[in-house]
Amino acid sequence: MTRALAPLKSARDLVDAGLVVAEREPAIAAVGQKYAIAITPHIAQLIDVTDASDAIARQFIPDPRELRVHESEIADPIGDDAMSPVTGIVHRYADRVLLKIASVCSVYCRFCFRREMVGPELGETLTARELKHALDYIAATPEIWEVILTGGDPFVLSARRVRDVTTALGNIPHVKILRWHTRVPVVDPHRVTDDLVAALTSSDKTVFVGLHVNHARELNADALAAISKLVDAGIPLVSQTVLLKGVNDSADALEALLRGLTAARVTPYYLHHGDLAPGTSHFRTTIAQGLAIMEELRRRLSGLAMPEYVLDIPGAHGKVALTSAAVTRVGDGHYEIRDRFGTVHRYRDCV
Repeated sequence: MTRALAPLKSARDLVDAGLVVAEREPAIAAVGQKYAIAITPHIAQLIDVTDASDAIARQFIPDPRELRVHESEIADPIGDDAMSPVTGIVHRYADRVLLKIASVCSVYCRFCFRREMVGPELGETLTARELKHALDYIAATPEIWEVILTGGDPFVLSARRVRDVTTALGNIPHVKILRWHTRVPVVDPHRVTDDLVAALTSSDKTVFVGLHVNHARELNADALAAISKLVDAGIPLVSQTVLLKGVNDSADALEALLRGLTAARVTPYYLHHGDLAPGTSHFRTTIAQGLAIMEELRRRLSGLAMPEYVLDIPGAHGKVALTSAAVTRVGDGHYEIRDRFGTVHRYRDCV
């Protein structure tokens, strides 16, 4: 077990903490020049340095393979920029928007689909002017029923800043749902303070937290305490998990995670097929592998513990359930996928 006293943000930090051998430092540093590095002390303690295939390490310790870009990979794999009418807003679906309020995270996942858009060099949050314009857009668009606060990770904000955003959105009558997407309860659980929980609550909006978690070992005692603090305050939690090769690409691994989440009062929501983010092909499975895992999970699990297996269609075309009739296999690793408007897109496995 590694005991880091401060966040690890460089190849040298990882070597000093005993998470990376010195011989690998130059290769890890090269990745760090391209993509941000951050591992919290909490996550560092979860990593088993004696296991070369440790599922926690694989998610957070940089890998030189991240610098190999497959021809199918793109910087903005789900098309955020194409659907951004003003800075900080992504309006892909008529009744909801993303409000990307932060550009930094407590940890940087090595498979992040927004890896080209996050990191300390991009500024930590929206400026006051940018936030005002984003809120003005929401207020002027009565179709918006739900605001999904994301980033980056919005739970890196101070409780005061979270309260300010909650209050501002609370003053927009047509907005009914606030959903905060975060990794913090499982990667830096002590940030989930009473002040933060109070700042999330709204007298006239329904508040959800979407928790990104990929492996059962992330649900340790501290993480479960942070989750309980949110649920006990009346905030429902749903989970989002990415299907990751070498982390959770088996029915056994996902069964353990999904049972743990359900027992912790977190509703399994989405199992995401890996997006085509640059340098992440070593994390992706095939769609056929994912479907086989889902079939086995249905045999094992209650419906309470079953997520929807989804793909974000590259090019800003939205999500599709991979188990639905909208997906047709037309060859080995090749698919035709019909979006919500009926347009058919071709997709091929990229592993």
